[in-house]
Amino acid sequence: MWVLGLMSGTSMDGVDAALIETDGVKVTAFGPSLFLDYDEPFRERLRDILGLPDPPADLVADLTMRHAQAVRQLLALPDAKADLIGFHGHTVLHRPQQRMTLQIGDGQLLAQETGIDVVADFRSNDVAHGGQGAPLVPIFHAALADGLEKPLAVLNIGGVANVTYIGPNGGLLAFDTGPGNALIDDWMLAMTGYPIDLDGRLAQDGVVDKDAVEEFLGHSWFSAEPPKSLDRDEFSLLAKGLMGGLAPADGAATLCAFSARSVVRAVDFLPRIPKRWLVAGGGRKNPVMMGELRRLLNVPVDAVETVGWQGDALEAQAFAYLAARSVAGLPISFPSTTGAPEPMTGGRLFRPRAENS
Repeated sequence: MWVLGLMSGTSMDGVDAALIETDGVKVTAFGPSLFLDYDEPFRERLRDILGLPDPPADLVADLTMRHAQAVRQLLALPDAKADLIGFHGHTVLHRPQQRMTLQIGDGQLLAQETGIDVVADFRSNDVAHGGQGAPLVPIFHAALADGLEKPLAVLNIGGVANVTYIGPNGGLLAFDTGPGNALIDDWMLAMTGYPIDLDGRLAQDGVVDKDAVEEFLGHSWFSAEPPKSLDRDEFSLLAKGLMGGLAPADGAATLCAFSARSVVRAVDFLPRIPKRWLVAGGGRKNPVMMGELRRLLNVPVDAVETVGWQGDALEAQAFAYLAARSVAGLPISFPSTTGAPEPMTGGRLFRPRAENS
């Protein structure tokens, strides 16, 4: 069937929407995709509720309606159709050690607005059973990587970075590696009023504070065994203490180096050295980040586009794939990806009618 995936990432830049044809096992075709950006006042409203367990209903409805708009725009394109929607929502709180994770978004409202069945709430079942609830994308990475040389690492650098290791026989290991772009974005907003370091231009002119990087890497989180996942703001308080007094360019360079070094630390937990790293997420567009990764990892490091994947649409496509697996009763999380006690399905199905399951 054709499934439309929706993703609102930790960078809070907007909604990614993408169509794929899948049975939840193989991906047989790729449809169009689009990006609908958030205006700055809405981003500020999202920032204000990060970490809150009970976000205001009007904001949840507003976020849902923006997703409905993205669905309508995508389905207005020639030959676009959808039998099902995978709706990730927006993560505002993630504390798996307390068995808490919250992705806001009203699946029933989206189903009613679009007239299409919606799968939402992908993470809570995993977390309720002791899993980390993240990352969930590895099984999609594995489906796309069929036929590629292995062992292979797929690194997604969003607000938080995570790695999927695919072994020679297809075995999966996945976990968050550390901050991706979130600290850089927050630094840029505070220092320049602009929410990203476009093309790494500011970091390129900065000098890395090596002592600060080592302080970051001394955090106990980096020595913890996977599976492990990270809240977007886990290192925000530490960053405020370590970054005080740095010039804007030096801060951007330091945080970029920290994210790259975090990935290198993650290699210690992999069964074998990957022959290649494929990079997705916004971080792949930062030449400073990519340069650091190539220098430190010392194996080929390429954007996912080099193997024909659609980097900007990848996470939205993943939640389309996970929605198909959910309605088929197939697992979306595994002991080696989230730490779930067994392979587990997830997601709740919302129909345009009133009845839910």
